[in-house]
Amino acid sequence: MTEKENNITGAEKEKAENNAGYAENAGSAKKDAGQGDAAEGKQNIMGYMPCNKLLMTISLPMMMSMLVQALYNIVDSVFVAQISENALTAVSLAFPIQSLMISIVAGTGVGINSRLSRRLGEKRFRDVNIVAGNALFLAAVYSVLFFILGMTVVRPFYAVMTPDLDIQNHGVDYVSVILLIGFGLAFQMTGERLLQSTGKTFYSMITQATGAIINIIMDPIMIFGLLGFPAMGTRGAAVATVLGQCVAGVLALIFNFKVNKEIEFGLKYCRPRKATIAGIYTVGFPSIIMQSVSSVMNFGMNKLLLEFSSTAAAAFGVYFKLQSFVFMPIFGMNNGLVPIISFNFGARKPERIKEVFRLGVRYAVCIMVVGLAIFECFPEQLLKLFNASDNLLEIGSVTLRVIAIHFPVAGYSIVNMALLQATGHGYQSLIVSLTRQIVVLLPVAYIMAALFGLDAVWLSFLIAEVVACIMNTYFRRQIVKKEIDPLYD
Repeated sequence: MTEKENNITGAEKEKAENNAGYAENAGSAKKDAGQGDAAEGKQNIMGYMPCNKLLMTISLPMMMSMLVQALYNIVDSVFVAQISENALTAVSLAFPIQSLMISIVAGTGVGINSRLSRRLGEKRFRDVNIVAGNALFLAAVYSVLFFILGMTVVRPFYAVMTPDLDIQNHGVDYVSVILLIGFGLAFQMTGERLLQSTGKTFYSMITQATGAIINIIMDPIMIFGLLGFPAMGTRGAAVATVLGQCVAGVLALIFNFKVNKEIEFGLKYCRPRKATIAGIYTVGFPSIIMQSVSSVMNFGMNKLLLEFSSTAAAAFGVYFKLQSFVFMPIFGMNNGLVPIISFNFGARKPERIKEVFRLGVRYAVCIMVVGLAIFECFPEQLLKLFNASDNLLEIGSVTLRVIAIHFPVAGYSIVNMALLQATGHGYQSLIVSLTRQIVVLLPVAYIMAALFGLDAVWLSFLIAEVVACIMNTYFRRQIVKKEIDPLYD
C-alpha cells in the first residue's frame, strides 16, 4: 500500500470514528435543539448566560490569576535586583527564551481552546475528548523539546547577546533551570486551557494562583538561602519558578480529571491524530508564531539597547515586567473571549459574538487608560522597586512614559485579535503581529536610534501599534461581513 493510500485510509478511519461519536450524541443534541436556548445552556453557560455576566464569570478568575502571574514575574526581578544590576540585566535578557516557551504552549492552547469550544457548541462530544487527549500528548512533546534546548542553546544565546561574562553566568544559571524543568509549564498551561475551554475558569485561577504564591514564597528562600536552604543566587529564582509551575501543573491535571466532566479522559484519546492536531495548529500555529515574534522583537531590541549600555537593556527589561500588570488582565479576558466567541460561532449565535466583542473592547481600553496614567505619573516609584541606580532611574523614567502612550491602542488591537483567533483566522493575527513587531517596530526603532538617540527609540511602539490597529480593524470587518453576519440567516 502506498503512503498516499495509507494517509487516505487513516483519514477515512478518523472521519468514520468522528461521525460515530457525533451520532452517539445526535439524539441528545436534537432534544436540546428542540427545547431551545435554555436547554442548550444547561450543557454550557456560554450559550445562554447574559454576555456581560458571562464575560465576567469566565474572564475575572483568569484576569485575577494573570495579575498574580504578573506579580510573581515582577517579584523574581525585584529579588534578583538585590544581587546586582548585572543579575537583573541577565534575567531581563532571558525574556526572549521564556517568551518563546510560553508562546509555544500558549499558542497551542489557543488552538485547543478554539477547537474544543467549537466542538462543544456543535455538540460533537467525542471530538471534544480527542482534542483534550491530543492536547496532553502535545504537552509531553513540548516537555522533551524544552529539555533538549536547555542542554544546548543557553550558553551560546548569552554569548551572542553580550561579551560580559558576569551577565552570561547569571543568565545561564537562570535559563538552564527554566528549560530543563519546562514540563511544569507545559502541563500547567495545557491543563488550564482545557479548564478554560469548558468554562471552568475558577479552577484555572486556583492553579495559577497556587503556582504564583509558591514562587513568591520560595524566591527569597532559594535566592538568599533562608530557612536552612543553600543560597543559590540567580539560579534560586529559577528553582522557585519551576517549583511553582510543577505544583500548578499537577493541580491542573487533577482538576481536569476530577471536575471537568464535559471531557472524558483516557489513553485512547491521547493517541495522536493528524486531523485533530492539524485542526489545533490551524488556529494555534499562527498564534505560536505571533507570540514568538515577541521573542524576536525583544532579542532585536536588546541587541540595539546594549549598543547604548547594559542599563538601557535593564530598563527595557523592567518595562516588560511592569507592563505585564497592565497587559496580563487583558490577556486573561481574552482567554475568556476566545472560548465564548468560538462556542457561539459554532452554535450560530452572531448577536452574542458581537455583544461580547464590544464589551471586551470597552474593558480593554479602560484598563489600558488606567495603566497609562500610572506609568505617566509614577515611573520613578515603579523603578525603585528594582533597586534602581540613578542611571537606571534616568533612563527608565523616559522609557516607561514614552512606551506607555501606545497602551489604549494596544487594548483595542488585542481584543480584535481574539476575535480573529476564535473564528479560525489565526493567520490574519499572524500577519498583523509580524507587521507590527518585525516589519514596523524593529526597523523604526533602529532608525530612531540612529537619527535621534535612545529616548526616541521608544516611539517605535506607538507607530507600530497604530499600523496594527488599522490592519486589525480591516480584517475584523471582513470576517463580520463574510462569516458572522450570514449566521443571522
